[in-house]
Amino acid sequence: MSAPATYWCELALIGDAVSPRVAIGVADGAITAIDTGVEAPAGARRLAGLTIPGLANTHSHAFHRALRHRTQAETGSFFTWRKQMYRVADRLDPDSYHRLARATFAEMALAGITVVGEFHYLHHQPGGARHDDPNAMGTALLAAAAEAGIRITLLDTLYLHGGLDADGYRPPDNAQRRFTDGSVEAWAERVDRLSPSAGQKVGAAVHSVRAVDPAAVAVVAKWATSHDAPVHAHVSEQPSENEQSEAYHRLSPSAVMHDAGLLEARFTAIHATHLSRRDIEFLGAAQANVCLCPTTERDLADGIGPSAQLREAGARLSLGSDSHAVIDLFEEARAVELDERLATNDRGTHRAADLLTMATANGHHALGWDDAGELRVGGRADLVAVSLDSVRTAGSGARHAVAATVFAATAADVTDVIVDGIVVVEDRAHTSIDAAAELNRAISELMDE
Repeated sequence: MSAPATYWCELALIGDAVSPRVAIGVADGAITAIDTGVEAPAGARRLAGLTIPGLANTHSHAFHRALRHRTQAETGSFFTWRKQMYRVADRLDPDSYHRLARATFAEMALAGITVVGEFHYLHHQPGGARHDDPNAMGTALLAAAAEAGIRITLLDTLYLHGGLDADGYRPPDNAQRRFTDGSVEAWAERVDRLSPSAGQKVGAAVHSVRAVDPAAVAVVAKWATSHDAPVHAHVSEQPSENEQSEAYHRLSPSAVMHDAGLLEARFTAIHATHLSRRDIEFLGAAQANVCLCPTTERDLADGIGPSAQLREAGARLSLGSDSHAVIDLFEEARAVELDERLATNDRGTHRAADLLTMATANGHHALGWDDAGELRVGGRADLVAVSLDSVRTAGSGARHAVAATVFAATAADVTDVIVDGIVVVEDRAHTSIDAAAELNRAISELMDE
């Protein structure tokens, strides 16, 4: 637990308002007091700029970080990119995965991310053989997050089939065999053996209707309910996914998951880019979460999701960096609104404050951390200081601080990060990890130049 401390913020986002001169007391990882309009108490640590709650990265595949810069030379689609991703996956073992994930999570901390939802399906050895510890890869991810100083919800992912067409499900190919436990019962037995530490949770995930049949989806839904755990799934990321589901099930992916009992308030649909009106109604009626990943969706030419329609239907929107084309939740947040402008020719569908809520409270909710995501007494002591005097943010002032943060700031403007009361980033440097050096080493081990 963290020692008692006081942080004095030039500006802080308390509820919906930016307040000046805010003293925040912290002890045992929680916020114990908030006083606004006060001078700095003796011994208080000063946080310049705007202090906001910790950011939540709702959807991550840590090993995809190795692909950044390396997938831009070819034409094609998501499936072209997927072949390159499979080649990286085939090279990872628990040690190399730990090194890459630790560096990637440290990059997230530098960007103000205090919790990550790691969508984990890289379970076994290449070819499908089990490690001596069947959870060796998941354990490597848990350790990596702890060492990087951020919380994690490990979304252990069920992956059974290699694809879907009008004739039914195909068996996994050689690259996919390490993703599958063979049955949903074997998956559940393995997941129940995971041992998360403090600051860590284990949730469930269904990879997609392309990889999991409806009967197995129903078992995952029951597992999540019995464990009171978040459950996520890729949903309608590409039109072909919808076409395959319609061809075999005569239902959309959302409808398949609805009928299997997966759609509820603890459920998060990832991407949800190509939805029908009925799909949107399913997700809204369930008060489900939808995680948008705009930088990945545009990088992979997936399309623009119906964010405004989902919000109006009652779904709760959050954000993820997914393939880590960049790790910058401010960029993800503004992309939701800016992409909506491109799609509709209308401005101002999503307010800056609402976009920031997607990156904070909504993301924490989707990952099962309802005691985080806002600065309030009793909540987790996650504080992120964002500079308001960089060349990007200068001139904003208190009145426009939130808009400057969402629409102009980048991850480079994050100066200090406190997670559960522990300083993880100080003056733009991680307190224990040289993230750039570790990324260089980890990626060079895996990739051919």
